[in-house]
Amino acid sequence: MSNEQCCPRFDPEPWDEKEILWQDRLFVKDRVTSFLHIPLNFGAVMKRNMSRIEAAGAATGSNVILSDENSLWGADVYIEVAKDVPGANMASISGTFLCKVFEGPYHDTPKWITGMKDFVRSRDKEIRKLYMFYTTCPKCAKKYGRNYVAILAQV
Repeated sequence: MSNEQCCPRFDPEPWDEKEILWQDRLFVKDRVTSFLHIPLNFGAVMKRNMSRIEAAGAATGSNVILSDENSLWGADVYIEVAKDVPGANMASISGTFLCKVFEGPYHDTPKWITGMKDFVRSRDKEIRKLYMFYTTCPKCAKKYGRNYVAILAQV
């Protein structure tokens, strides 16, 4: 990929309104500092971790990066990897997830969360945890003309 296109084009079809089962899916886990859910050091956190992942030969090519927006002041970020990464905080995620894909500007996030809650309720399930899957960086979203965000609800 060129410098102008760092993220692969996202195909929502395999994700939208799907039930996904993960068993011990491996991730590098890190923390991003935020102000009212607006990330302040996301780029630096990603750069640090991607360097570690590349050095370890642990990239998956799937581009799955999840965010657990668990505070106004920060979020846990999970970057999928193929194997343990030396010097990184490792985490595994298991469970059943309902996924729905949304498209539009980030300020629509509260509407997306409401839509996700309605979707989960329509499946007679209860949300245990929500993860945001920002499928492309802002530059690539602008280039592609689509800003897809998948929300995964652990049920």
